[in-house]
Amino acid sequence: MYTKNSDSVKIGVERAPHRSLLYADGFADWEIERPWVGVVNAANAIIPGHNHLGILVQAVKDGVYAAGGLPIEFPTIGVCDGIAMNHRGMKYSLPSRELVKDTIETMTYAHGFDALVMVTNCDKIIPGMAMSALSLNIPSVILSGGPMLPGLYKGRRADLSSIFEGVGKSIAGDMTENDMREMERSVCPTCGSCAGMFTANTMNCVLEALGLALPGNGAIPAVYSERVRLAKDAGRAIMNLIERNVCPRDIVTPDAINNALAVDVALGGSTNTCLHIPAIAHHAGFDIALSLVDEVSRRTPHLCGMSPAGSHFMVDLHHAGGIPALMAQLLEGGLVSGKPLTATGRTVAENLEGVRVLDPEVIRPLSNPVHTEGGLAILHGNIAPKGCVVKQSAVLPEMMKHEGPARVFDGEEAAFEAISSRKIKPGDVIVIINEGPKGGPGMREMLLPTSTLAGLGLDSSVALITDGRFSGASRGASIGHVSPEAASGGPIGLARDGDIVRIDIIARSIELAVSDEELASRASKNKPALKPTGSPYLDRYRENVTSGADGAIFKGE
Repeated sequence: MYTKNSDSVKIGVERAPHRSLLYADGFADWEIERPWVGVVNAANAIIPGHNHLGILVQAVKDGVYAAGGLPIEFPTIGVCDGIAMNHRGMKYSLPSRELVKDTIETMTYAHGFDALVMVTNCDKIIPGMAMSALSLNIPSVILSGGPMLPGLYKGRRADLSSIFEGVGKSIAGDMTENDMREMERSVCPTCGSCAGMFTANTMNCVLEALGLALPGNGAIPAVYSERVRLAKDAGRAIMNLIERNVCPRDIVTPDAINNALAVDVALGGSTNTCLHIPAIAHHAGFDIALSLVDEVSRRTPHLCGMSPAGSHFMVDLHHAGGIPALMAQLLEGGLVSGKPLTATGRTVAENLEGVRVLDPEVIRPLSNPVHTEGGLAILHGNIAPKGCVVKQSAVLPEMMKHEGPARVFDGEEAAFEAISSRKIKPGDVIVIINEGPKGGPGMREMLLPTSTLAGLGLDSSVALITDGRFSGASRGASIGHVSPEAASGGPIGLARDGDIVRIDIIARSIELAVSDEELASRASKNKPALKPTGSPYLDRYRENVTSGADGAIFKGE
């Protein structure tokens, strides 16, 4: 039996004052004696993926209580990346990951919780919870709120990426104002994380593959009653993990990380996993290099053509069998390991017994993939010595190799102004600097520039590279996480307008066609200047954050 942390809070004569406060909460003696399960509720009223989480939290608490635990709910914050996009708010998105982790640690240690069930759904909250679970290393289960259903616009299914690309179509004169109004009212029809394989849904699937979440976590839609049943099961599962003393570091092993990466690239998931999976591994006690992402992607085919690059949505993945069906296929092909333990208390192989793919159009067989390689590629070259990442599954074939003149912009706003005023020409390579973890600060996602390029029809002829990052809804030759970043003296900060940039995704190379001597001369005169943040928190974040190539974790963690 798990040794209860809560005993240090509730047992002994010296804890009489503590028990008095627990009685004030309405707890009876026989409840106080139970294991204490902190139920982390990331609900808020502004994130569509989180505004229904109260229903699931109650279901989790019901499951915990029925299985003999005492569920104790507490909150954490969450940022909606879609609403924070393309303005100052996005500077706070990635930094919020650390706040989520730290608030959970604070509440857990302050009150002696024995275990945690963490209920979340969107972008940075998910990895923040996983990092916290591994840092605390007490029995933990993470539950997602589930994906949104796709909308319907003019008879065709659509999602949030559709309206972002609509901005470009509007600028090009291909959409009227009335069309935009109709689309913006139709693409997000329910609660849940946005309907495509964007960052939130990618991470929810990754945590299922990793074993920290129950089977079904990634793809069951938010509005399905099956999601409520899963929440009750999560409450029961945590009591099993307590009984067996199974903790997150028993689950998240190097084999489990490999499984998560294989599922990620088979799905064609978000480039943001190249920040979050290394950060999660680090908090599990070991580090992984970006090269591992590329190794896994080279040997694992892309099997699911999901939005934004494909025609399928999360609800389709669910009806095809979800992540269990995908993993069963990968296991059969020797591409994932069946050995890792999971939140069910069973191994991956045990969880997948009897599971099969229900729709081979959505989850393709290994013999008929969407692409022969996985969704992510890591590029290196003189402009990115520590690497950069591209979602190659969302790049048009004609852009897998590209050469063109650099158009250099200091920050997202300047680049978007040039794109929206039609100053970017076919063949150009947009270079956006000072948007990295330190330079931004906060490494903003830049969905509006990439989606506007797509809406203008320039995704077939224009590449974009940056030391910042992209939304999971981005598509095209959008190459992010260039490391070292410009603010740290990285060579991306030495690019000048007109320099030729050569990109070869197939060969995994990205080069600034400038001599070593010229780059050295530019570097000798380069003095990166950090823009004022106007925020004490962002100043602290800038001071402590590491490179995107290292997962943008805090120094010393």
